[in-house]
Amino acid sequence: MQSSFNWEFLSDDNGAYTDFKEKMTYGDYLQLESLLNSQKRLSDHHDEMLFIVIHQVSELWLKLMIHEIESATTAIKQDEFQTAFKMLARVSKIQSQIIQAWDVLSTLTPSEYMEFRGYLGNASGFQSYQYRLVEFVLGYKTPHILKIYEKNPVLHQRLKAAFEAPGLYDVSIQALAKQGFPINQLVLSRDFSKEYIQDSTVADAWLAVYRDTESYWDLYQLAEKLVDIEDWFQQWRFRHMKTVERIIGHKTGTGGTSGVGYLKKVLDHYFFPELWEIRTKL
Repeated sequence: MQSSFNWEFLSDDNGAYTDFKEKMTYGDYLQLESLLNSQKRLSDHHDEMLFIVIHQVSELWLKLMIHEIESATTAIKQDEFQTAFKMLARVSKIQSQIIQAWDVLSTLTPSEYMEFRGYLGNASGFQSYQYRLVEFVLGYKTPHILKIYEKNPVLHQRLKAAFEAPGLYDVSIQALAKQGFPINQLVLSRDFSKEYIQDSTVADAWLAVYRDTESYWDLYQLAEKLVDIEDWFQQWRFRHMKTVERIIGHKTGTGGTSGVGYLKKVLDHYFFPELWEIRTKL
């Protein structure tokens, strides 16, 4: 019986390229050989592959988040709000993907994880430098974190630069000042390596924006984009905490933290506190 599958049709008549001896392929462009050979299990346990892939995928999404947030920060500085809004909207969509990754990881049971957990040593997501970069570009600065990366001078310098630079919220506050709102000068000229502290002049400015959205439409949209990001970030933190609790309970983390206790504590942190405070006042 003659096969109905016509290879010649697929390779020629439909115009698809089949000769890549001198051309770049999809795999070449994405460097798939390197990417797909980066999952090196330390144990023979089947589920360690899941553990590695979930964390690697999350790191790729974090890389894109940093790329978008840094570019959005620059755009806001230059009063290019529409450009920034597109980037920040993309960040929120990325966050939804990272949150769903916890759903996949939560299929790992405590018994399965304990079969290979000992192979991890002190390696922990707590040490993720990209996660720290996301915190830094969003404005959450914790100085003791930098010590973790001292063994890599290039990486340490990159983190230090982000640590000392104004974050996304800082340039948003500067945008308020540019629009004529009387922002406390100590806030505008503050040491950006210090954790941001709420300020009444910033709260008053955002409140005025929300009470007159037509006059301050760009600032209003900016505020809502920031709230979107913080909302998704808190949902990510919560899913992280619950997934860890589901898999290891209240054991100490491999990185030496209190595990679930540490993750619960950071749930109380706000990147953009005034934007949440004013909701009660509206």
